[in-house]
Amino acid sequence: MINIVYRLKSPKFFEESIDEIELDGVVVRPTYLSICQADQRYYQGSRPAEILDKKLPMALIHEGIGEVVFDSEDNFKSGDKVVMIPNTPFGGDVCRANYSYKSKFRGSGFDGFTSDLIKMESDRVIRIPDDFNLHVSAFIELISVAYQGISKFEEICVTPKDVLGVWGDGNLGFITTLLLKEMFPQSKVIIFGKHQDNLDLFSFADEVYRIHDVPDDLVVDHGFECVGSSASQSAVDQMINIINPQGTINLFGVSEYPIPINTRLILEKGLTVQGNSRSEREDFIGVVDLLSKNPRLFTYLEKLITNVCEINSLDDLKEAFDKDYISKFGKTILKWNK
Repeated sequence: MINIVYRLKSPKFFEESIDEIELDGVVVRPTYLSICQADQRYYQGSRPAEILDKKLPMALIHEGIGEVVFDSEDNFKSGDKVVMIPNTPFGGDVCRANYSYKSKFRGSGFDGFTSDLIKMESDRVIRIPDDFNLHVSAFIELISVAYQGISKFEEICVTPKDVLGVWGDGNLGFITTLLLKEMFPQSKVIIFGKHQDNLDLFSFADEVYRIHDVPDDLVVDHGFECVGSSASQSAVDQMINIINPQGTINLFGVSEYPIPINTRLILEKGLTVQGNSRSEREDFIGVVDLLSKNPRLFTYLEKLITNVCEINSLDDLKEAFDKDYISKFGKTILKWNK
């Protein structure tokens, strides 16, 4: 079957190419996609030149849903709505597939979801209910990243979870705070951020603080860093200073450059630092189940959507990326009409 793939050839320049797609496994037609900061780094050319030379041309986008067109094993019916899992394991490993060097990740090393059709293995798609909010469902992958990190945190923490702190008032901070309140309803969840306009949206948090206006006597049991870039240095430093002994520091933010960390205080307090990246099938299943049982979460998550762009051409795709780039907060959703 003929398939058209829309790849980023060089920063800010997309091109179409015709590929052949085999009718085996599950063939999905994308319907709603979501732009991630990682996609923007490729589009803007802000990744190191050697990385761009190695990975481009490449189809972007790793967050999205679609409808099943064909399934060779008849596990799915034509028209089933599914969320697509971008992480693709290759071979067994002792670690989770989302941390394995043997795995490949769509939109980072091989083609993402900007094409007419996507061929996937049956375990890389998960059916979603027909009544799900499709705009929010487009970024279930991002929600699953927070879910994965929180699930790992629950496995390793050894001290009480009375007070949980989240640093970062962006998309991931919003989602992490919301999930922590849902998954640990007895815990006090505090959000620490920099932008008051963003912090005003965290109505579900128990307390809200700007990072330069934190009470001297405030302490948290565990911290979640959702800042990223060079700004994560000050966030982690503040977290280390106000966290209780034997707490956990859960890192989510991505930085292109190394940042210094106060290891002396980490040792003195006996802190556990845990890195979190990407997610796997069980995390997607957990998110779909959580949203199914708590549909009111869609009301909060809908607040993240700042742009919905219909994509009928490469010019539309470029315009959507440009519009997303100037948005200070929230998600840009692509209604994929290609």
